[in-house]
Amino acid sequence: MKMKKLTATILSGVMAVSLTACGGGDNKAADTANSAATDTGNKAADSAEKAPDTEQAQGGVELEVVTTFAGNDGNAQTYKKFYQMWEEKTGNKVEDMSATADDTFKVRVVTDFETGSEPDVLFFFNGSDSNNFIDAGKVISIEDIRAEYPDYASNLDDGRIPKSWVDNKAYAVPVNGIWEAMFVNTEILDAAGVAMPGADYTWDQFTQDCQKIKDAGYTPIAAALGDIPHYWWEFAIFNYNTPENHLTVPESIEDEIGKGWVAGMEDIKALYEAGYFPENTLSAKDDETFAMFTEGKAAFLLDGSWKVNGIASACQSDPDDPSTLDTEKLSKFDVTYVPAKDGRKATDLIGGLTSGYYITKKAWDDPEKRAAAVDFVSYMTSDEVVPEFAQHGSSALKNVPEVDENVFNELQIKSLKMVAGSTSFTGPVQDLFQGESRVPTFDGMPEIVTGSVSAEDAVQEGLDIYWSSDL
Repeated sequence: MKMKKLTATILSGVMAVSLTACGGGDNKAADTANSAATDTGNKAADSAEKAPDTEQAQGGVELEVVTTFAGNDGNAQTYKKFYQMWEEKTGNKVEDMSATADDTFKVRVVTDFETGSEPDVLFFFNGSDSNNFIDAGKVISIEDIRAEYPDYASNLDDGRIPKSWVDNKAYAVPVNGIWEAMFVNTEILDAAGVAMPGADYTWDQFTQDCQKIKDAGYTPIAAALGDIPHYWWEFAIFNYNTPENHLTVPESIEDEIGKGWVAGMEDIKALYEAGYFPENTLSAKDDETFAMFTEGKAAFLLDGSWKVNGIASACQSDPDDPSTLDTEKLSKFDVTYVPAKDGRKATDLIGGLTSGYYITKKAWDDPEKRAAAVDFVSYMTSDEVVPEFAQHGSSALKNVPEVDENVFNELQIKSLKMVAGSTSFTGPVQDLFQGESRVPTFDGMPEIVTGSVSAEDAVQEGLDIYWSSDL
């Protein structure tokens, strides 16, 4: 049977994150959360002094840089802080054109490359999102950069740096790894008489809990199915797969894996029919349903590690000032494993090093920008800077630092402990199943859950598009 399978290197270092002084960590974090921002700031200042030197162009060089560190991304301020430190250190300038990582942003990046308007440095996704501009020779491989700058990304484990599906070469220098799991508003669980889900949480237990939450007058699940169905799509399919076969795209819905894709969509439909999503889930935007979660109106939020800092920001009187964190409010939030069904264990997570810094051919062909771009990426991926981004996530660093609980808030520590209890990390199959292939089930999710299009027809249509494309 014909199949395509994702072969890019998946994160192998998530579990390398270690905790110090785990005993009583949550209470300590609550007591020290307000000082965490100061501690982190001091570490950042030290990083500016310790970051590695390369053969940089000193002063007068302006780099156009596009990243996903913008909007609600918890690292937006961290990114701004460090690129400004790099500017001060080198005398060079960053023209920051970062934007929120949504499908519109992805289209914009691809279009910029097609029209010759690409930036000098790009922090972007691996996988099929980058296939076009890699295939067109618009970015420079790490191997080619090392031919002139041998120490480029030498502080990272090459085995953890994802490779392109185009030519099996590494292009993007990763910073922080991601994971996806289920955030919980424990205040709502308490009000509904629902216990905090654990490592053996099943789908049946989940649906029973959702009914209790609904009966108590709350929305069980915060999700905008008409806007961002991505996470439910991923885990609903993963529930019928295993870490060994999840990254296989079936040829049709008659394959065993294909049947699982259909069953996953039907599970989402069943949740919708039971009234477990917001009433406006088909018309709401993702930020609206996120607000429902942080404002105590919805119990569960399926999302990624980047939301940890977003939740903390929602608990601050000033979203941009960590020192204003309301630790009591933050203590009402937790994170756990996505309920399991069929083949998957609840502790099997979606995760990986899915993004990184690319240096474009446009910058490489300019001698001054070449040196500045290499120095910028080296600085932003140094041993001192990466931990500030990775925080409760992971990285590809060869020398993984121990995590000092004193510089993390309570939710970050809960996240670290959740990650430590995971049994596997598997990359998202949606990163392989890209472009028009996703339209029937992503854009078409409202039609699937309302029954106007069958799950079988929607999934098969997407698979037909996928297998007829060049992805």
